[in-house]
Amino acid sequence: MRSIPKYITILAFSAILGCSIAPEKPITRQELYKTNIFSEFTIKDTPESVLATLNREGEVVLEGKTRYGDEYFIKILATSSGLKIRFYAK
Repeated sequence: MRSIPKYITILAFSAILGCSIAPEKPITRQELYKTNIFSEFTIKDTPESVLATLNREGEVVLEGKTRYGDEYFIKILATSSGLKIRFYAK
């Protein structure tokens, strides 16, 4: 019974760490365009909506299609060292 509060504390702490946090400095449109995702992929979301979500939540997941027809999920993370991008095949 004594270990239950300990497990609840550990669970709450890990849940807090897993949440997205807004970046320290806002991401600019130029930083977003340097990633070239809008020229490499066809993305339904506008760059402005992607930028707003990045600055509010710190991350965004997009659906994109290459010119060859391959579909991907594109995850963009706003970190203190810049934007990090991960591609996941659908």
